[in-house]
Amino acid sequence: MIAGMLGGYKVGIGAGLIAGLHRFTLGGFTALACGLAAIVAGIIAGRFQKKKNNVNLRTAFLVGAIAETVQMLIILLIAKPYEQAQTLVEIIGVPMIIANGLGSALFLMVIKNVVSEEEKTGAMLAQKTLRIADQTLAYLRKGINPDSARSVCEILHKEVQTSAVAITNQSEILAHVGLGDDHHRSTSPIQTQITKDVLKSGKLVVANDETIHCREDSCPLGAAVIAPLKLREETIGTLKFYFKSEKEITNVVIELISGLSNLLSNQLEIAEAEKAYQLAKEAEVKALQAQISPHFLFNTMNVITSLIRIDPAKARKLLVSLSHFLRQNLTATTVSMTTLEQELAHVKAYLSIEEARFVEKLKVTYDIEVDALPVKIPPLTLQPIVENAVKHGIKNMDHDCQIHIEIHKADKSTNVTVRDNGQGMSKERSQQLGKQIIDSETGSGIALFNVNRRLTMNFGEDSSLRIDSEPGRGTEISFSIPQAEEL
Repeated sequence: MIAGMLGGYKVGIGAGLIAGLHRFTLGGFTALACGLAAIVAGIIAGRFQKKKNNVNLRTAFLVGAIAETVQMLIILLIAKPYEQAQTLVEIIGVPMIIANGLGSALFLMVIKNVVSEEEKTGAMLAQKTLRIADQTLAYLRKGINPDSARSVCEILHKEVQTSAVAITNQSEILAHVGLGDDHHRSTSPIQTQITKDVLKSGKLVVANDETIHCREDSCPLGAAVIAPLKLREETIGTLKFYFKSEKEITNVVIELISGLSNLLSNQLEIAEAEKAYQLAKEAEVKALQAQISPHFLFNTMNVITSLIRIDPAKARKLLVSLSHFLRQNLTATTVSMTTLEQELAHVKAYLSIEEARFVEKLKVTYDIEVDALPVKIPPLTLQPIVENAVKHGIKNMDHDCQIHIEIHKADKSTNVTVRDNGQGMSKERSQQLGKQIIDSETGSGIALFNVNRRLTMNFGEDSSLRIDSEPGRGTEISFSIPQAEEL
C-alpha cells in the first residue's frame, strides 16, 4: 500500500508481487486469494499517487481500508470452500479493514516524519553554510594567513560545534581553536602524517585515534575529519575538524565538512582573483602615467631647442626648470595618489617653461580655494589638461592668450576647471575627447584619454572629464573628486 502511494503503479505492483508470493508460500485455503489481493492493493494504491503533492493521512486511511475491503471480496470469490471463506470474512473483515486503514496512515506518517526531519536537517545545514560563508568572506579576502585563519577557525568552531578546528598551509599550523590548543599551536610544524597525506593526495580523510598519532598521549582529540583546501586545483592547505571520538562523525558531518572545504577554497580563489585584478589595475595606472610623461617631455625639448638659437641664457634657465620639473614628474610616477597642491605646483612649473614660448602673449590666472588643495587625486592629472589647452587651444593665437584655472570645494565634491580662450572645437569632437583615442592630424587625444581613464578607475564615472567647447569660443575642461574619496 505505501509503496504504491509513494512510488506509483510500478513500485506498487513490484511490492505486491513480493508480498503476494510470500503470502502464497504460507499456504492455507486463502493463499491464492490473499497473494492476488496483495498485487491488487499495489495497483489500487498506485492510482492515488501524487507526484507534486504528498498523499495526506486521510487518503492513506481510505486507500488502506478500500484495499482491505477488496481483499475480503477476493477471498469470497476465490477461496474454497465458500462456507469457510464466508465465516472467515465475517470474523476478520471489519477489524482488518479498520486496522489496515489505520496501519497505512500510521506507516505514512512515520515516513513523512523521517523525510521532514531530513529536509529540516538539510535546510539547517544550508542555512549554516550560508551563514559561515557570509562571516568568513571578509577575512579570506585578505588571503590565508595566521590572522585570517584564526578568525575563520573561531567562526567554524562556533557554528559547527566540534571539539576543535584547525587550518594549516603546506608546512605549518596557521591556527587551532578549541581543545588541544596547548600543543596544537599556531606557526608550529604540521605534527601528523595523515595531514601530510591529505596535502599530497588532495582528498578528504577521516582519522581515528589510531591514525591521528598525536605526539601528546593525553591529547583529548580522538578523531578528525581532514579536508583539503585548494587553489586552482592545487592543495595549499588543510581544514581540520576534531572530535572526541569517531562515533561523533556521521555522514551528515562529513558532507558538511566537505562542503565547507569547497566553500573556503572557492573564497580563496575569489580573493586571489581580486588580488590579481588590483595588481593589474595598478599596473595599468602606472602604464597610463608613463605614457603621459614623454608626451610633455617632447614638447618641452622642442621649446628649449628653439630657444638655444635665439636666447641661450633663457634656454639654460629653462633647462634648470625642466630638471626640477622632471624630478617632480618622476616622483609622481612612483606613487598612486598625490595632492592638488602638488599637482598645482607641477602645473606652474610647466607653465613657466611654456611662457618662454608665448612671450608676453600668455596670461595665466588662478582662482584657488586653499582648503581644497589637500584633496588627493591621481598624479599627472591636471598638467596634461593644461598642456592640452596650450598645445591645441591657444597655439594659433598671436596675442591675448588666456588660461584660467579654478579649484573650489562644493558640498560633496571638489571641482577643478581649466578654461582657455582658444579656437575651441566642434561638439562632436568634444564628446569624443577623453572617451577614446582619436585618429587625427592635430593629435590623438591620448593625454586626455589617459587622464579620464585614471579618474574613472579611481573615483567612478561621475568623476570623468566634462568638456564644453564651441568653435571660436574656447574650451572648458572640468572634473570632480567626490568627498568620500577625499577622506
